[in-house]
Amino acid sequence: MEGLIMTAQILLSLSILVGLHELGHLAAAKYFGMRVEQYSIGFPPKIFGVKYGETEYSIGAIPLGGYVKISGMIDESLDTKSLDKEPEDWEFRSKPAWQRLIVMMGGIIVNVITGIIISIAIVFYYGDTYISKEEVNKYGIKALRIGEELGFQTGDKIVKINGSDFDKFGDIRSPNVLLGDNSYYTVERQGVMVDIPIPVNFIERLSDRESASQFVEPRYPFEVESVAEETPAAAIGLQSGDKIVELDGQPIQFYDQFEEIKQANIGESVPISINRNGQQISEEVKIREDGTVGFFARNLLEPSFTDYSFMQSVPEGTTRAFMAVWINIRALGKIFKGDVSPTKSISGPIGIARIFGGTWNWNRFWSITGLLSMVLAFMNFLPIPALDGGHVMFLSYELISGRKPSDKFLEVSQKIGMVFLLALMAFIIFNDIFKLDFIKNLFGG
Repeated sequence: MEGLIMTAQILLSLSILVGLHELGHLAAAKYFGMRVEQYSIGFPPKIFGVKYGETEYSIGAIPLGGYVKISGMIDESLDTKSLDKEPEDWEFRSKPAWQRLIVMMGGIIVNVITGIIISIAIVFYYGDTYISKEEVNKYGIKALRIGEELGFQTGDKIVKINGSDFDKFGDIRSPNVLLGDNSYYTVERQGVMVDIPIPVNFIERLSDRESASQFVEPRYPFEVESVAEETPAAAIGLQSGDKIVELDGQPIQFYDQFEEIKQANIGESVPISINRNGQQISEEVKIREDGTVGFFARNLLEPSFTDYSFMQSVPEGTTRAFMAVWINIRALGKIFKGDVSPTKSISGPIGIARIFGGTWNWNRFWSITGLLSMVLAFMNFLPIPALDGGHVMFLSYELISGRKPSDKFLEVSQKIGMVFLLALMAFIIFNDIFKLDFIKNLFGG
């Protein structure tokens, strides 16, 4: 079921973004009097199509992109049969270079606008809920496997990032920090300030959900939120609001302490002490073979919330949207410098689907969709033939020099670009597949 939800989310997100992207090209082309032969969401074979006016609107079976076929344009269809004739007034090639440039920028512009609108709407509607640095530093952090390898210790209080103060605990995972050069954390450890350097390729260690969950997390006191029926917790009468203060003779203040003792006693019955409204209750609880006793814990750290008016949401949302572009630029720079491995840092459809997750959450869905819209705009702007950016590059050359590249040159460039993009797509998809746990285990990865 989780796989179906992941698939549904990425298909819906990509369909929205690709549809709007291609609509940007279509609207600009029609505005300048160009004939648009086909508008498609998805690549052939065609599942469904309807013709309205001069344009066929269709849905393709391969939902990894889309296209608009504009008469007289050398594009991914490589349809050049009409190029030997004199250009018609309604053809792409007959229009001034500045109009053709706007048409090729249309999809990118629409994706940027979409990303900004989504980001503004999320900020306005949901606000910002977070755990503050001050709240976490009441008790410090729990260092997990990757955090310990970096140099953190349980109980550390993170006080600065790159020598500067910060507000939100989530800032410690900010791509800006992880992609920076000479980045470091400053922690207070038993009254002493300690700097922990961040390796240039550390972001690779946090590139998948399992690894990211093994970094650091806030230590938090807890109480029982709810108890499942027919479980050891229910058998000893555990109630909502109870606080577990001792397990197996060891004092408990934080949930990570409870988990550690519990995991060390799987399958055993151990003494447990509970504080219920100031009253101390002692029982013996069975820890099941799956390491649970049957209750849900409530985190007692106090979250912070920032509410934004619409006028505040506009600059905040716009900044967040463009931050996604800046992060992609920095990430590509790291890859080209060799600091970050492309196999670990690049994700395709499977990786993106896993980011959406196996449960449907509209906040997460629209947040990821807005991010993808900005990424799609950025990637399409790259000066690679067969991408919008390739067309923009050649049209910019024409505008500056006054000389148009030959149709043969454009055709060859388009073919080279298509081969490169197909090879890149194959690499990304196979890399996605190899990163799946059962494939890695199969090959001993």
